[in-house]
Amino acid sequence: MARAFLLGYAEEERRRNVLRIERRRLRDASDPLQLPEREFIGHFRLTKLGFQQVLVELSSHLPLVRRNTGVRNELKILAALNFYANGSYQRNVGASFLLNMSQPTFSKCLHEVTGALNTCEILRKYIKFPMTQHEREIIMKDFMEKFGFPGVIGCIDGTHVALIRPKEHEEAYFNRKNYHSLNVLLICDAKLTILHVDASFGGASHDSYVWNQCVIKAFLEGLERNGERLWLLGDSGYAQRPWMMTPIIGAAPGSPEEYYTDLHCRDGDLDNDQQHQLCIQGRTDAPLDESRLILINRIWNARNIL
Repeated sequence: MARAFLLGYAEEERRRNVLRIERRRLRDASDPLQLPEREFIGHFRLTKLGFQQVLVELSSHLPLVRRNTGVRNELKILAALNFYANGSYQRNVGASFLLNMSQPTFSKCLHEVTGALNTCEILRKYIKFPMTQHEREIIMKDFMEKFGFPGVIGCIDGTHVALIRPKEHEEAYFNRKNYHSLNVLLICDAKLTILHVDASFGGASHDSYVWNQCVIKAFLEGLERNGERLWLLGDSGYAQRPWMMTPIIGAAPGSPEEYYTDLHCRDGDLDNDQQHQLCIQGRTDAPLDESRLILINRIWNARNIL
């Protein structure tokens, strides 16, 4: 009896090893870079050149492939890019290498690539608020040339990313629109480049509360005390401050206040455009625990870098 069990177990292990090796062979035989450029962008939201740059940046931050069934870095990154682009694990024909990647393997790839994109070196390089006066002057010049609005160093807003009901502290994620979410704070410049992102607050937190906890707020307060005149553009959910310009509600038609508000709202649409480009369906097939929420925060950072 024991002998039969051991033989059966050994045979099952042999089959699993054969399947892993076959999957590796099929993955290695696939080359997503052979896709036409437009189709490649459709699946991964990056050009081939952009992907090659990401590959160079991340290779030193990814674990070494040690086994003969391991996944090459190129395919790890493409699997993660496909997820970031679509918001789910989609085994589509264009990304055919995913057809030969098991769910556990894909999950491991996603964690590794997301972790690599969340290293301090990468985050500080690609999501960076303008800390020097020269950097701020460049951004202000862009806003002035594009919108005729002086002194602006960014547009700020919050966007809600939907979640399945979390297992813990559910009330912190239930927003005023009656669904569970993260309230993600975004600041972008005139070119829609992300300058700052914070995905650590639940949907129950108001935009103004998230902003009051933000390190950028204290930084701008310090600049204002030192006599530097600049500001962010935010909607009426934020308090008017020397470093925060908000619309004037109910401005009289034809008044300077109405002109200012129209100009403000046109600039403010930049952040809405960025939110539209970045919003990912954050829902999952299982209730969220703390580790899943942390992963979603890290995925948001990763997508903003890209």
